[in-house]
Amino acid sequence: MPAQPVSLFALYRLCFVVGLFSFGGGLTAWFHREVVQVRGWMTDDEFFSGYSLAQILPGVNSTNMAVYIGQHLRGAIGSTTALMGLLTGPFVIVIAAASVYHHLVVLPGFPAIMGGVAAAAVGMRFRLGMTSARGGLRHIPSLIVLVATFVAIGVMQWPLLPVLAVLAPLSIALSWPRNPSPEKSGDA
Repeated sequence: MPAQPVSLFALYRLCFVVGLFSFGGGLTAWFHREVVQVRGWMTDDEFFSGYSLAQILPGVNSTNMAVYIGQHLRGAIGSTTALMGLLTGPFVIVIAAASVYHHLVVLPGFPAIMGGVAAAAVGMRFRLGMTSARGGLRHIPSLIVLVATFVAIGVMQWPLLPVLAVLAPLSIALSWPRNPSPEKSGDA
């Protein structure tokens, strides 16, 4: 956590900008960049703990992430502020775009612009994946679970829930601390 509490205005402004300028996904990657790398409001461990939680909770991952960041930084009022910031800009843009959509699709280059935005979102998501995997690459059991997950879901196209039902408990078991406490080992 930062030394000074993050202002609600700064939290709202960040989420507003991320929500306003993120098209086609990539919000979590942008959140990571802004919250961890640029502003230093959270550590990688704090962020990725919330990211894991946002993935398994029902709802949209980006809104779950905004709520987590706001809660972590400022409590309940922070989570409300972050969520409102994230949703305000897109709400206005969707209403405006719906009003002029039939004019937009006939513009030359519009499909190419949307393709470029989607490619940028994929690149941001890939960078986030590489950043989150970095810690697992130093721990052999985590690397094994990472590769098994990629092969099962990415290559074999197996359903997510059965893969998670098997690999999540295995991952927890492999990562569980094995060091005996000093009291039990007689080193106290």
